[in-house]
Amino acid sequence: MPQQPNMNEMMRQVQQMQAEMEKAQESLKHETVEASAGGGMVTVKVSGELEVLELRIDPEAVDPEDVELLQDMVQAAVNEAVRSAQELAANKLGAVTGGLGGPGGLGGLGIPGL
Repeated sequence: MPQQPNMNEMMRQVQQMQAEMEKAQESLKHETVEASAGGGMVTVKVSGELEVLELRIDPEAVDPEDVELLQDMVQAAVNEAVRSAQELAANKLGAVTGGLGGPGGLGGLGIPGL
């Protein structure tokens, strides 16, 4: 018969993980990622909280005859910056839950089924 988890130990682990998660989420507020498209013609800076902080467009990228190209470059740069910020968040938050495994990262608590 498997040993039952100690409830006090489980609660301590949950509280510790919660504190570490809050610390990791707080640190994301101060992290930024940057991505560009069109050879640097469009550059986007995004926070770790997925907020667009800055969008720079080189004046040479503005062609009234080809607005669609500029739109595509902006879209590509924003999408890449968001992907990078999501990866940053996953790495930071995964460092907190990484050793716990299971759905939701709670398998290491010794709770059957997780």
